[in-house]
Amino acid sequence: MTTPDPAQAGEGDLLQVSLSALEHYAYCPRQCGLILLEDAFTDDAATIRGTHLHQRVDTPGNKGRGTVRTLHALPVWHDGYGLTGICDTVELHNDGRILPIEHKSGRYIAGGPADTQAAAQAICLEAMFHQPVPQAAIFSATDRRRHLITVDDALRTRVHDTTHAVRTLLEQSHLPAPTADTRCRRCSMATDCMPKMLAGTRRYHQALTTLYTPTDQQDNHA
Repeated sequence: MTTPDPAQAGEGDLLQVSLSALEHYAYCPRQCGLILLEDAFTDDAATIRGTHLHQRVDTPGNKGRGTVRTLHALPVWHDGYGLTGICDTVELHNDGRILPIEHKSGRYIAGGPADTQAAAQAICLEAMFHQPVPQAAIFSATDRRRHLITVDDALRTRVHDTTHAVRTLLEQSHLPAPTADTRCRRCSMATDCMPKMLAGTRRYHQALTTLYTPTDQQDNHA
């Protein structure tokens, strides 16, 4: 099923959602909430490598190479989806093809959060250039190669749904609950998140009971 284009659905002005927030939310809603609602972000070795990698491509400009024109740090947006952000690299091919390329320092995971971000870039470019952008790419610095993805109906639906989820998060200002699973091992924000403490454990609920349930002694002093 093809997801209706919000630009044609008359949704009006929308609270803007950044492209990078889509990947954060797709990876872990709580991580996205900590970044957007509490302005919290903690670097580790992986995020520092990513910062250095993006410094190479985040300088605006364009280059010509044969039949390909390469744009770096290209601002993109989609008014219908309420998306905004910057593409690391966009290739404009002589045959009319447009290919956004998202750069990642880590290993590529097929079907992972990076696919959502790259597909959103393609959707934005479609609206800006008024032509289909059926593919996007993720460049993995770990294996030093591109991974092409097809921006099909299922992926477009994922972009639409994730955008809506992030916007709801911003509008409600409610921090999602922690997942406390294997993702936490690779997350630089695990210390800020405290997933094991807050993920519905018996010790956490006991602490809540101790803190917020009045005791007989407290009642007598009231």
